[in-house]
Amino acid sequence: MPEEKISVPFEVYRYQPGKDTTARYQKYTLDLVPHTPILTALLQIRAEVDPSLGLRYSCRSAICGSCAMQINSKSRLACETQVGPEVARHGRIVVEPMRNQPVIRDLIVDQSRFWEEYNKIEPHLKLDPRRPMPEGKATSMTPAQVDRFKEVPRCIACAACYSACPAAEADPGFPGPMALAKLYRFAVDPRDTAHEERLRRIQPNGLWLCLRCHLCTEACPKDVRPSERIRDLKEMAIAVQGATELGSRHAVGFKENLKGAGQLNEMKLVRATDGLLGMVGQLGQGIRIYRKKPEIMKKPRKIEGMDELEKIYAALDPPPKEGP
Repeated sequence: MPEEKISVPFEVYRYQPGKDTTARYQKYTLDLVPHTPILTALLQIRAEVDPSLGLRYSCRSAICGSCAMQINSKSRLACETQVGPEVARHGRIVVEPMRNQPVIRDLIVDQSRFWEEYNKIEPHLKLDPRRPMPEGKATSMTPAQVDRFKEVPRCIACAACYSACPAAEADPGFPGPMALAKLYRFAVDPRDTAHEERLRRIQPNGLWLCLRCHLCTEACPKDVRPSERIRDLKEMAIAVQGATELGSRHAVGFKENLKGAGQLNEMKLVRATDGLLGMVGQLGQGIRIYRKKPEIMKKPRKIEGMDELEKIYAALDPPPKEGP
């Protein structure tokens, strides 16, 4: 018995620079079985209704990443997102091009900046020229060393994380989640001889612009968890260089600040982040905040359950191992 079809209303972003003065949303309605991939539906629209619709795709198997787009405001692969759950949840399917990348036509975007940021991290092994690998052989690694790569090798460079990233939208200096996740992959590779160089170079140029919103991890179709890899990079960068710039000083200051009472002492946090001279520069803003929130000057009272907080810190900062 054939599966019953449902009526699926689509609203598809349409825009051609040089031809259209403004973007528009074109409506289509198809009768489809609920498990139909959205990419299949879009190709049906192009084949049977509107051959002018522009979109990018290739493998149709969630391998190449070409069909990443905004589906009901979420960055996803159209080939693995089915129409049924989207209609049940939203009542319609709104399809738009990925964010943070200029639109070339309809659902096709220019990914130049995305790949430029990827190339900047130099995504290749930097080997020691004094220790060349034997010809025809690869340098071996232990299973534990390979495990340090985490999930990063699963990345298919679809740019869904980049599309979802508010830091990439707000600041052109931010490399983007994929580039940083790939940087992590080489920073933990025992064969690479440029670990410290990579970490020193990335720390002041974008690493701390991450907003810790985890939208990139939510968008990733391969469970790479780029936000967790960025967190790991931050810890590695501080270990190599220390808390030497604004973002890292704030992170370390925040962590140390909570140890006293379990609540932030905001005055101390500003000093830890900006230093005395920085505090002087923010004096005017501080006065305005004090007028609205005078309790900022009070010493925080200890929260209940400080012993639980101390256990967390003990787990985060285990004592150094004694030598043999």
